[in-house]
Amino acid sequence: MVVIGILLAYLAGWVLKWRWLAVLGCVPPSFMLLLMCCMPETPRYLLTQHKRQEAVAAMQFLWGSEQGWEEPPVGAEHEGFHLAQLRRPGVYKPFIIGISLMAFQQLSGINAVMFYAETIFEEAKFKDSSLASVIVGIIQVLFTAIAALVMDRAGRRLLLALSGVVMVFSTSAFGAYFKLTQGGPSNSSHVDLLAPVSMEPASVGLAWLAVGSMCLFIAGFAMGWGPIPWLLMSEIFPLHVKGVATGVCVLTNWFMAFLVTKEFSSLMEVLRPYGAFWLAAAFCIFSVLCTLACVPETKGKTLEQITAHFEGR
Repeated sequence: MVVIGILLAYLAGWVLKWRWLAVLGCVPPSFMLLLMCCMPETPRYLLTQHKRQEAVAAMQFLWGSEQGWEEPPVGAEHEGFHLAQLRRPGVYKPFIIGISLMAFQQLSGINAVMFYAETIFEEAKFKDSSLASVIVGIIQVLFTAIAALVMDRAGRRLLLALSGVVMVFSTSAFGAYFKLTQGGPSNSSHVDLLAPVSMEPASVGLAWLAVGSMCLFIAGFAMGWGPIPWLLMSEIFPLHVKGVATGVCVLTNWFMAFLVTKEFSSLMEVLRPYGAFWLAAAFCIFSVLCTLACVPETKGKTLEQITAHFEGR
């Protein structure tokens, strides 16, 4: 649903001017604000506040029936989160894994590839290069849907590893494209994020190398490193630390997105564009190795089983 929303935004941006697109962007949060007025608190939260009657009403609103419902134990949730709990392997191990997944998701180079999407399609002589974002959005929707269908069969670790391998090859090819199309040294001290600098005009065939590697990267990202870190974040944390741990992971994700976006221009000045994408490929290799070494398979496992795995039981 996230990538469908992104695709709809791309479609709107294709047909609307940016001012009307900004106005249109006010509509979804307005609906969200109105609809949240009808949304109850979660039953578990209400139970922690000793509001059992409200919890039952919320459960009936969400599930339609109280049949088969068992009141969960809430004693552990009252403990809250304390730094001393980070000494426990059942807490610090998923904490480290969650933060690392979010960091590597951004270090994979997804934002850098998206920066170049329209320029690459222009190099490939597309008649309407503004369609680039729409094509990217369609690829994201298609392969995220495939991931959703096979995730519970193939498992999280396998999809993460395969996704990482695809991203290694595609970012390496992307770097090769920039290396092959690089011209002489540039006198400019600024690297424009929207257009490759110091590059000789590429042939259409070579530009298709960039188009192919970009589409392959987005497909690989959508099948693994796009959705799975968010899924694992909801599966690996014990209940009494889930709120804090989830917040820290989301903060890590947005901070790394900000850092990569802000510093990518400087990085290309230092390493050249091909070096920046080859560095992203190196991060992808490291992420695959870390996944195989540290990330447990959570498919078909309960939270208790996952916690026991981290604690060595």
